[in-house]
Amino acid sequence: MESLGIMIGTKGVIKKHEFVRIIIQCLYSLGYEKSAACLETESNISCKSREFESLESHVLSASWDDCIETLNRINGMNDETRASALFLVLEQFLFECLNCGDNSLALEILQKRIACLKVDKEKIHKCAFEMLFLKQRGRGSVDCNVIHELRKGLVVKLEKVLPPPISLPDRRLEHLVETAVSAQIDNCIYHCSDMESLYEDHHCDRDQFPTETIQTLTNHMNEVWFVQFSNYGQYLASSSSDCTAIIWNVQEDNKVSLKHILRSHQNPVSFVAWSPNDTMLLTCGNIEVLKLWDVETGTCKHTFGNDGFIVNSCAWFPDSKRIVCGSSVPKNGIYMWDCDGNEIKAWKGVRMPKVLDIAVTADGERLISILSDKEIRILNVATNAERVISENHSITSLSTSRDSKFLIVNLNSQEIHVWDISGNGSEPFQYRGHKQQKYVIRSCFGGFNSLFIASGSEDSKVYIWNRRYSSPIEVLSGHLNTVNCVSWNPRKPQMLASASDDQTIRIWGPSSMFH
Repeated sequence: MESLGIMIGTKGVIKKHEFVRIIIQCLYSLGYEKSAACLETESNISCKSREFESLESHVLSASWDDCIETLNRINGMNDETRASALFLVLEQFLFECLNCGDNSLALEILQKRIACLKVDKEKIHKCAFEMLFLKQRGRGSVDCNVIHELRKGLVVKLEKVLPPPISLPDRRLEHLVETAVSAQIDNCIYHCSDMESLYEDHHCDRDQFPTETIQTLTNHMNEVWFVQFSNYGQYLASSSSDCTAIIWNVQEDNKVSLKHILRSHQNPVSFVAWSPNDTMLLTCGNIEVLKLWDVETGTCKHTFGNDGFIVNSCAWFPDSKRIVCGSSVPKNGIYMWDCDGNEIKAWKGVRMPKVLDIAVTADGERLISILSDKEIRILNVATNAERVISENHSITSLSTSRDSKFLIVNLNSQEIHVWDISGNGSEPFQYRGHKQQKYVIRSCFGGFNSLFIASGSEDSKVYIWNRRYSSPIEVLSGHLNTVNCVSWNPRKPQMLASASDDQTIRIWGPSSMFH
């Protein structure tokens, strides 16, 4: 027999015997039983260990005492695992005793052997209940074929319970390969593709990442404060201190063209919000009203509020029928409306602080607001349960991830924090490098699988981080003044837009587009 100590691979860390064994297991799991059996014969290595083969033989022949003796004889198994395996065997032993009409032996197994095991007491109680049920059904209630299938099922259960090398974890080779591929993806700083292949190591080139200006939009006549791609990536919307908002078409070749200029606000337009179905757009005037626009026609469908009702921020619910907005005049509060302006619900009161920014998670389950400058409030819409996160520095903006798991805030301390919305983890992920002290700067998640964060900056640059690293991987130059906002196209991960006080919007794409 071949030595178990032979090592293979360039680094000498793979035991040949183990490697061949998991290949055999893989062949069996893929249905190549003849090939697996042939490899077992040729290599003299069995997929199943000798101990497990012995155990399987005892189970299928109902040699329960031998089975228990084999389990007790196995070395390297902790007490908890051994107890779990013994419970499975004794449970089957008890069942077969009842089926044969040997109730006294079944009771002895339960009271003297199963009850002594250090397993969950619920399991023992369930076993006792099933014993009473089977006792009432009487002898021979289960035929031999069913009994044999139950024994085979027990073998499978034992295979999952027993540790290596007695038993192999299910689909071990697939797991190892997946782990290796995932590790390569995790180490890929510019990951931008799901075209994985086992034929070569994974690597995404920088020239596939948005680092170059591919278009500059100059239609706004003053500072551009906000920019956002639509949910399906077919449109881009921007808003400006020139009191207009613009809807742009995103073409197949990644070029952007003018669709509508929205003129109705009397004050600068501070931000916009796309309906989840991309048919409507909300625009919010700075210390002014909220307007709802039809994307296709560019006409204003409704104005929310009036001169005595000032909206600071807004967001959509996923049904595209309800919106929420934060207001500070006539009193602080959060209001939920339908698209016709009918109030559905309101959160307001004397103690309600000013709402600075607001967001609804894509699943519609949580309403997130920035209150009193440094406080993030996460409200479960269904249960009204609240979670409050306090920051040490002033928060200027809020955004959520498309999977509803994370929120991102910009702070005037020149940091970006990413918080787990569900509350897992007491500390945020922190990102640094950009410049922010005086102005409202907005950031976003984006790129392939939202693996990246992009942010504007007061030094006229766009900063991009891989979410695994606190320092930026790219700093994009081109704007001539503060970059206020960035947006990543959700359907085109190689397309990024930025809005600046230099009155322009820049569309960024990969350098490979120029080759």
